[in-house]
Amino acid sequence: MAAEIINEISEWLQKGRAKNVKALVEEALEQGIDPKEILNEGLLAGMMIVGGKFKRNEVFVPEVLVAARAMTAGITILEPKLVEIGNEPLGKAVIGTVKGDLHDIGKNLVAMMLKGAGFEIIDLGTDVDADTFIAKAEEAGADVICMSALLTTTMPYMKDVIDALNEKGLRDKYVVMVGGAPVTSDFAEQIGADYYTADATTAAEVAKAAIAERK
Repeated sequence: MAAEIINEISEWLQKGRAKNVKALVEEALEQGIDPKEILNEGLLAGMMIVGGKFKRNEVFVPEVLVAARAMTAGITILEPKLVEIGNEPLGKAVIGTVKGDLHDIGKNLVAMMLKGAGFEIIDLGTDVDADTFIAKAEEAGADVICMSALLTTTMPYMKDVIDALNEKGLRDKYVVMVGGAPVTSDFAEQIGADYYTADATTAAEVAKAAIAERK
């Protein structure tokens, strides 16, 4: 029965049906199913399936957004239980679009996929300067700093953030990831970032692997 309901949670999440997901998560908790199992096998597993389809161009941004909304609805119900049993997130990621850039769709998708991979997300929004990236990462005890840029004019600012980390002696403390339409792996290498990924699903996979390596 547990496997059945968890499977249903995953399936409704993939269809973006937040109400169904919420009701099934509540039902699963009432049946005494482990909250971690509901999270990992139901919600996160479903979101990763959506991520894989997105990567293969089988679904597009609107479908990912409604699935992420359904995942959030389920996580909201689960959160108090997970806190009770002391469930640790996989890691913490600070994410934002760099100074001068107001684009946020790509950044939001990456944030959702990271959340779906088990990260706690600190979303700084758009037009974020180096001091804010660093202060928030330090404050949250983050493991990963993710920067997004959609303009060729703003992407050099990513280097300013990395330079500021170096100046403060904090560079090695964080996994620094960059992405966005004009960004390339060559550019990431030039500015001293750890990783560049071309899409949100790969970003989540890479972040997960990077954290596993560090632990």
